[in-house]
Amino acid sequence: MRDLYQRLRLDPEADDAEIAAAIEACEHTALKADAAAVLQAEWRRAEYDALHDTLSDIGRLRARLGLTHAPYWRVGPADDFSLPPGPPGSRFEEWMQRLNHAARLHNRWRRLRGPWLLAALWLATLGGGVALGYYLL
Repeated sequence: MRDLYQRLRLDPEADDAEIAAAIEACEHTALKADAAAVLQAEWRRAEYDALHDTLSDIGRLRARLGLTHAPYWRVGPADDFSLPPGPPGSRFEEWMQRLNHAARLHNRWRRLRGPWLLAALWLATLGGGVALGYYLL
């Protein structure tokens, strides 16, 4: 979906006169037709604004997480709501470090749990046999 406000260089709070002037000044015929159909009808603009707010929030969230579109999606309608990734050392980096640490601990536990579990079972069986032997004597 295109960000009509960004493409027409309008503020989302623009009034009807500003929108009409921006649409009139637009040189791109397809964009002009889309903007006129969506932004000049009150009920369509209300629906578009709700969707625009949601997509803008998603774009901000993706930027904070360091997620961006692949290079072949650049400079197109799909990239309208993408922002540059957050600064280096953002929360995304911290989360990835914590996730990698947890994955290493989990993998280490899975690797060691087999031999230790077998040894613990063997010791429990041996201890139970010794206890049973003393009980029967």
